[in-house]
Amino acid sequence: MLKDTAQALDAAVQPRAGHARGGQPLSYNRRPAEDLLPWIGRLYATAVDLPEDYTLVSGLFNDTSCVRIQLSGHWVADTADGRITSGPAALVFGPQSHLMPVSVTGSFISIGISLRPGAGHALLGLDASNLLDRLVPAEALGLNGGAMLEALDPEGDPEAWLNLLEAECRRVIHACGARKPDPVSVAFEVIGFADPATSVADFAQSVGISTRQLARIIKRDFGLPPKQMLRRARALDMASHLHGVADEAEAEDLILRYFDQAQMTREFTELFGMPPRKFKTTPNPILTIALESRQARRLDALERLGPDGIRPWL
Repeated sequence: MLKDTAQALDAAVQPRAGHARGGQPLSYNRRPAEDLLPWIGRLYATAVDLPEDYTLVSGLFNDTSCVRIQLSGHWVADTADGRITSGPAALVFGPQSHLMPVSVTGSFISIGISLRPGAGHALLGLDASNLLDRLVPAEALGLNGGAMLEALDPEGDPEAWLNLLEAECRRVIHACGARKPDPVSVAFEVIGFADPATSVADFAQSVGISTRQLARIIKRDFGLPPKQMLRRARALDMASHLHGVADEAEAEDLILRYFDQAQMTREFTELFGMPPRKFKTTPNPILTIALESRQARRLDALERLGPDGIRPWL
């Protein structure tokens, strides 16, 4: 099953953080500082050199809201609000229900963080379902987007970039009273990483709430109802495997999460717009970078990747 080899990237695409073992592009990414762990899942810095007139067509598919500071490049994204174009900007991308087409022209630098589910609601009362497949200014999270754009030096060191983002997030978190996400959402995130085939009813019973209460909490904090959230998690893990940025030791288990190949093909195509075999052989560097960061966050949440651990696909 799915024995085709992923196509090589165009030689014009040169990610500064290098490539994974299978040739897919990487970002510089790491876990947040210990005091930020309840609110932030992962930080990343992506810098890719391209010819000035080269347009890289790709996409994004994230399971949580992300703050993205775009220092360079001319970006186009097809969102729930229509097509949005942007130069340098500080934006919040809500979680996505399906692959969001994204393209960028010229060399680009994107720096950002993935929020933990429910962080926006705990701190500012934001409902993730209102951000689904949308993007809004960083000020929606209380962040000073203009100041960050001015402070981040495009020629700077990636670790310095991430330290600055952490400092700005720390300011907002403390200004909002440092309220933590709902424990139900915290536990459900781990279930989504560990076993997205789990029974929603069984989970609700295990945390002592009704399935209706669970549905309300999960849609508020993840953007989708529980069953759809788990379906998205399963597909994102499969996509990571297909593009070589997942633990190969899990390959069989990831496939067996589906009843059969027909179910996998149907669900995957609905979410990614193409069947798994075509996805595997289609370069999608921006998406792959985001998937790799998510897999690192997943292994970290499952306590399979320590602070200094080496990701298995490197």
